[in-house]
Amino acid sequence: MASQTTNGNGVASKSAEKEEASSQKKKGGNEDEEFDAVTDAIGAFGRWQLRLTFLLSLLNCPCTWHIFALTFQSLQGDFWCAPPEDVEWLLKDRGINWRNFTRAYADDEDGSDFDPCLTWDVDYDVILASQHPVIPYNASRKACTKWIFDESKTGRTIVSQWSLVCSRKYLNEVAEMTFLMGVAIGGVVSGLLSDRFGRKKTLMTSLSLQILIGTILAATPWLELYVILRFLLGFVSVSVVFSGFVICMEIVGGKWRTISGVSYLFPVPLSYIAIAGIAYLIRDWPMQQLAITLPAVLLLSLWWIIPESPRWLLAMGRIEEVLVILRQASIVNKKPPPPPADKFLAHANANSVSNAAEDENARKSGFLDLFRTPNIRRNSLLLYILWFVLYFVYYGLVLNLSNIGGNIYVNTVLSGAVELPAIAMCILFLLRSGRRWPLSLSMLGSGISCLLTLTVPQGRSELEWVTVAMAMCGKFAISTSNAMLPVFTAELFPTVVRNLGVGSSNIPAGVALMLVPYLWNLSTVASGLPMGLLGTLGVIGGVCTLFLPETANCTLPQTIEEGEELARKRKQQKKSEKEEKIENYKMKDNAS
Repeated sequence: MASQTTNGNGVASKSAEKEEASSQKKKGGNEDEEFDAVTDAIGAFGRWQLRLTFLLSLLNCPCTWHIFALTFQSLQGDFWCAPPEDVEWLLKDRGINWRNFTRAYADDEDGSDFDPCLTWDVDYDVILASQHPVIPYNASRKACTKWIFDESKTGRTIVSQWSLVCSRKYLNEVAEMTFLMGVAIGGVVSGLLSDRFGRKKTLMTSLSLQILIGTILAATPWLELYVILRFLLGFVSVSVVFSGFVICMEIVGGKWRTISGVSYLFPVPLSYIAIAGIAYLIRDWPMQQLAITLPAVLLLSLWWIIPESPRWLLAMGRIEEVLVILRQASIVNKKPPPPPADKFLAHANANSVSNAAEDENARKSGFLDLFRTPNIRRNSLLLYILWFVLYFVYYGLVLNLSNIGGNIYVNTVLSGAVELPAIAMCILFLLRSGRRWPLSLSMLGSGISCLLTLTVPQGRSELEWVTVAMAMCGKFAISTSNAMLPVFTAELFPTVVRNLGVGSSNIPAGVALMLVPYLWNLSTVASGLPMGLLGTLGVIGGVCTLFLPETANCTLPQTIEEGEELARKRKQQKKSEKEEKIENYKMKDNAS
């Protein structure tokens, strides 16, 4: 989620930003250690933060399972038209195989296969009662209204339970779209709720609702209720991930924000691998639903372990509660206890004075401020494109593993396996190689990998592994982008519009999420069109990234003016570097 995303790595909390902004002013770089009241008391990172980061990251497991569940719950096996009820006894009496007897071909078929959505428009009572039952050669065809499903390989799925095939197939996509719509809306609303009521309350309330809704979902007898519950499940699942991510980011400081924020995602690929095993062993969708829902009951015990964010409490003026948490943390981290309340408050206020003007400017800023000045406008539009590309390509691959060929269970395990090193590499990239070039190359890599799948001949099962391998390379690359883009986004927007900028990125991301379920419908136009579209978008995203300024080792912009200056400085720096290279070349040429 996926990240601002369904995996939560795109959330930027207001109090976290304020503390980080203070650090930037004092140290001049976006990865220096912070010096604020909370960090001074417990350190930027220690055993206390490590333990909480690990526990909070476990929240990704049930949330990832719910995101991926429909991939297995909607598997479609063989099916064919069901016989009229009044002729079933004749079929048994005469030993006729209904499936073979009623094979009906579409007008454009060559007779090599039959269309399970069609049956013959004849009087089966009369034909089956005759001495030699046979379908007249000039018989017309009609659409089926009921079907029989072969559940020997897939087990009971929502497709077989509610007949989501032929003219009803679109309802399967509606079920997926409504879940992702819930994710998109929940990503925006959860930030407002956690700012208003606290991170911990939002987290635990959402987790409780996730368990309740997931359990009811397993027993629903109606498709309409299933769709509604999936929407609500998407809403609360992303709220769990986002709230956990915010706490994770607000208990650490300095460069550990980058490391901790990315490390929070490590359980996501492990969850892919786990749900492949769960779905393989439990081939009945209601039991699958319970299997991925009920383990979250254990996570309710985090209420007594996870504290409220000390930075949020500090922003709310609840100093005594902050000190209780910091005393516990200082013991675990083997730090001196925090100062008395009056001294701690004085220290906190001293650090917050410099932010007062910024807060006032932030309150006065509006959505249009993202577009008033040329550089901020360009950055905003490019970032919106990147978020759309990221979500469309990432979830286009993740949620369509059954369509790229090969075994769906093996593909899911491979998908998780390639994302683990991608997340680990992302940490190194962010700390050592900057943001712009690694992000650009990873998006280009995902696009090129998807485009390479088009070179594999269609219809040759012995070459399916090549298609799967190329798709997994694309998944590896886009997973790296998925971990890097949220950091880059937060650093590009000035402080006064950072919350607004990061939050507004949910809009194009949400649009991409709602379009993903319909991606593979394009294969009816041309079989390679879905992967071709993913590849093209990946390349576009990689190119667009190069038009953004680098933010590594820069003081993060606080105002709109500083945001404009960041881009101008980078342009001037590139110009100077180019002139320096030309001058060096001339000197070498003259020397030779």
